[in-house]
Amino acid sequence: MFSLFLKLTIVSILSLSSNLAAADEIGRIKKELFSLLERIEALEAENKQLRAVTDGYASSKKITVTGDLRYRYEDIKTQGKPDRERSRVRARISGVAKATKDIELGIGLASGGSDPLSTNQTLGSGGSSKGVVLDLAYFSWELGNGFSVLGGKFKNVFYRPEKNTMMWDFDYNPEGLAVIYYKAPIFINTGFNWLESDSKVDDPIAMLGLQIGYAAEIQSSALTIGAGFYDFPVKGREVFRGDNDDFFGNSFLCTDTEALLGCTYNHDYEEIEVFAHLRTSLANQPTTFYADYVHNRGANDQNKGLEVGLIFGKASEPASWQIGYSYRDLEADAVFGAVSDSDVGGGGTDVKGHVLKGQFAINKTWKLVLTYFDNKKEMSGKNQNYDRFQIDTELKF
Repeated sequence: MFSLFLKLTIVSILSLSSNLAAADEIGRIKKELFSLLERIEALEAENKQLRAVTDGYASSKKITVTGDLRYRYEDIKTQGKPDRERSRVRARISGVAKATKDIELGIGLASGGSDPLSTNQTLGSGGSSKGVVLDLAYFSWELGNGFSVLGGKFKNVFYRPEKNTMMWDFDYNPEGLAVIYYKAPIFINTGFNWLESDSKVDDPIAMLGLQIGYAAEIQSSALTIGAGFYDFPVKGREVFRGDNDDFFGNSFLCTDTEALLGCTYNHDYEEIEVFAHLRTSLANQPTTFYADYVHNRGANDQNKGLEVGLIFGKASEPASWQIGYSYRDLEADAVFGAVSDSDVGGGGTDVKGHVLKGQFAINKTWKLVLTYFDNKKEMSGKNQNYDRFQIDTELKF
């Protein structure tokens, strides 16, 4: 725009110069003005190139930082044990960088310790410092045509209806490789997740998983259905973390029952999953129904699990709310307990019962959440009552 204005100015000056007496003076003025114009045009072209390089660099190196903080009070009543009250915090922060147009890098830190199913830290011990761990460390490579590859420690790629935790705890971030495909309405998720990769510790072993789903809009509703298969070849293996008898509800045998020595899994976990998830509207409120069923082919009995749920309303905008209900019946060897939910029934399998949850959005980044668990821990027919009440205040950025 500036160069066009300058050209018009030069033309005007040249037309006026015809009235000048000295022809050599006119030539000199012409030469200087055209030289000045050439320099300005060169500078404009150079600036344009610099802007393009800067914009490209900024977009390719864009970093997004997110995080959240949760303060929790909970009261736990387990039949046959003293009542328990405690306050806990959870803090997480992660950054995602676009290394190139098709490669993404993610790193996340969280409160907690070595437990892969919890990033909570219990307050107390005289105000002692709390632990921080590496929660995420992964790359994501977009191959094109709907395919992506992930490697490292990443968010669970397997779809969970309404993010239910019957098969996978919410905090569980698997380690290994994953390949995902999404081209509406079809999605396919695959995982090669290490349970142990160091041969110095034990023979390397990994979970292999495949999930196929269909997600479609039906008028004003959204329906997702699908199925999956997950293979945990753990029969005859000892626990991967914790004490010798930490099988999280799964059945096991020990060579020395009293001393709890030589304890190993009784079964492999060859889990077949079928799920459905429907988002619709009732009474002018967002409403969700879901069901998730699993059957372990690796065990002959105590090998089935079912969760169904309903959510009414949606706590997203300021002063909005939602309430939810779910029922779970998870037999002892239905799923691999070491990666299953850590809250219902105190965690793991061999549990059934109800969960009621209410949420209120104070604003877009702050929620108040109340959750009540009315469960029974089966424990070979003992039906131990388990009640748990949580009050959470959650903030995110």
